[in-house]
Amino acid sequence: MEITQATVQALVGDLTDPNTGRTFNADKAISAIRIQGKDVQVDVQLRYPARRAASEIGERLQKVLAGLPDIGLAQVNVGWKVVSHTVQGGLKPLPGIRNIIAVASGKGGVGKSTTSVNLALALQDEGARVGLLDADIYGPSQPMMLGIDSRPQSLDGKTMEPIVAHGLQTMSVGYLVDNETPMVWRGPMVTQALQQLLSDTRWQDLDYLVVDLPPGTGDIQLTLAQKVPVTGAVVVTTPQDIALLDARKGLKMFEKVGVPILGIIENMSTHICSQCQHEEHIFGSGGAAKMCADYELSLLGELPLDIRIREHTDAGVPTVVADPDGKISEAYRAIARKVAVKIAERGVDHSAKFPKIVIKNG
Repeated sequence: MEITQATVQALVGDLTDPNTGRTFNADKAISAIRIQGKDVQVDVQLRYPARRAASEIGERLQKVLAGLPDIGLAQVNVGWKVVSHTVQGGLKPLPGIRNIIAVASGKGGVGKSTTSVNLALALQDEGARVGLLDADIYGPSQPMMLGIDSRPQSLDGKTMEPIVAHGLQTMSVGYLVDNETPMVWRGPMVTQALQQLLSDTRWQDLDYLVVDLPPGTGDIQLTLAQKVPVTGAVVVTTPQDIALLDARKGLKMFEKVGVPILGIIENMSTHICSQCQHEEHIFGSGGAAKMCADYELSLLGELPLDIRIREHTDAGVPTVVADPDGKISEAYRAIARKVAVKIAERGVDHSAKFPKIVIKNG
C-alpha cells in the first residue's frame, strides 16, 4: 500500500485537538506533510502556545501514523504561532503587542491581581512572549507581587523600557512612585497615565499583554475598553453573591463597548484544611457556573483559597514560579490554555497585510 499525502492528512487531521475540541483539519493545523519512501514527517502548527501539551499531541499523532501498513520512520513536529486577532471598534493592535487581555473584576478583594500575574506567567510557561501592565493607578500591587523595587530606564528620553521580572515584560505606576505616595489624581489624569504607561513603554514582540485592571467600572476601565485595542476580557469573581452581583456589572460594561468576554475565573472557589484535608466552600458554590450559564460564557477555571498563593505573591515569587509543578500552578496553566484557545478562535487581524497608500504632490 502506497502512503500518500491524502492518506496522512485524513488520518492525523481527523483527530481531535484535546485543547480546542476540534479536529486538526478543522483548525488547519497540519502545516506540512513530507513523504520519502516509507518515511513520513508531519508538521503541526497550533494557533496557541502549548509547550507542555506539544509532546503529548506529537506522541498521539505519531502513534496513529505508526499504524499505517509498511510505514518506516514516523515523525511529528508540533509548534505554534500566535498572531494578532480582531479587536473592538475597528481599532488596530498596538506596535509590539499582538493581543491584549484585560483582567477585570466588579469589586475589590477577589484576587484579581494575583490571578493576573499568575495567568501571565502561565501563558509564558506555555511558550508565549508575555507582558504585564499594572493598570491600577490608585493601588498598584504588581511591583510587590513581582519583587521589583527598581525604576524603569529610558534609552531615548521619551519612552520607558519594561522591567523584566520572572521573564515577563512589566510596567506599573508603582515603579515610578514611592510605596507610601498616594495617587490623589482625578479621572482625566488617571486615564492619561494609563495611556502613557501603555503607549510609552517599549513592549517588544509580545504575543499577549495581560492588563491588570482596578476593580469596578470607572474611568480606567472605560478608557481601556474604548481607546485601547483589547482582544478579550477575563472576569475574576468569587462564589459570593455580592461579588457575583458586581461581576455581572463588569460583564455588561464590556458588552456595551464591544469587548468580547473570554470567560470567567472563579477564585477562592474552595478551601481545603491543611490539617484535616476537609474541603469547604467558604464563599458558596456554583455561582460562577450559574453566571456563565446565564450569559453563555465559559468557566475558565476554579482556583482554591490557599495560603500558599498569598505567601508566594507577598514574597515576590508568584505560585507559577514558586511551585511550577504543583496542583495550583497546573490550575493556572489550564486556565491560560483556555484563554489562549479562546483568543485563537477570534477573527485574525489582517490590517498589517494591506499596503498603505501615500499620495504625494508632484
